[in-house]
Amino acid sequence: MTKLRLLPAVLLVVVLASCAPPPNLRDPNMLRDTSLLTSEPCAAPCWNGMTPGETLWRDARTIIEDQTGIADLQIQEQDGAVGATWRTIDGERACCQAVSTTGETLDYIQIQLAPDITLAALFEVRGEPAYVVVGAEFSADQSVLLLLYPDVPMIIYAFVAGAAEGALSATSEVIAVSYLKPDDMELIVNTNNLQAWDGYQTYSYYSDSEFEVTPIMTLTPTPGS
Repeated sequence: MTKLRLLPAVLLVVVLASCAPPPNLRDPNMLRDTSLLTSEPCAAPCWNGMTPGETLWRDARTIIEDQTGIADLQIQEQDGAVGATWRTIDGERACCQAVSTTGETLDYIQIQLAPDITLAALFEVRGEPAYVVVGAEFSADQSVLLLLYPDVPMIIYAFVAGAAEGALSATSEVIAVSYLKPDDMELIVNTNNLQAWDGYQTYSYYSDSEFEVTPIMTLTPTPGS
């Protein structure tokens, strides 16, 4: 889904990327959650009482298991890391995941949202993002632009109606959000080519524009990564 370089050890997996055929990105059966706007029960990067880098995994797991309105909760462990994925009762694919790379502290939360939040509503509450990353082209009429908020830290996934002619607008929908640890967001900023936010523009504008930020460090792949 993204072109972001991430720590090889961090299991930052976007479920959409493995779907074939391409899914409906504006899926009304994804999670209906407006906490981005309301900050209830807690403000980003906290979600549902869980904050990456602060919440112990055992506490996060309890919160996840105690949720209502979810189905198909799966807990997977690999090489010391542990992650949880789940879907809404009406959903056909996973909407959400939470990951700890060590099994001790929560590192990452990603929520795929029903298309209920517009960029205008988001910007009114959260302000505009600092950077843009061009995301994947899922089909001729479905693409994604990633909006980075390093100070939160979070990544917003905004729907664009195709790479050829699609553009961001005030009514563009937020279809997912990722909440990260501050040091992981810093790593993303330091190891990626990023465009500066320049308002509501076309997908091709951001795809073709000059980078505002270029990598200041290079990640060294670990064996087997």
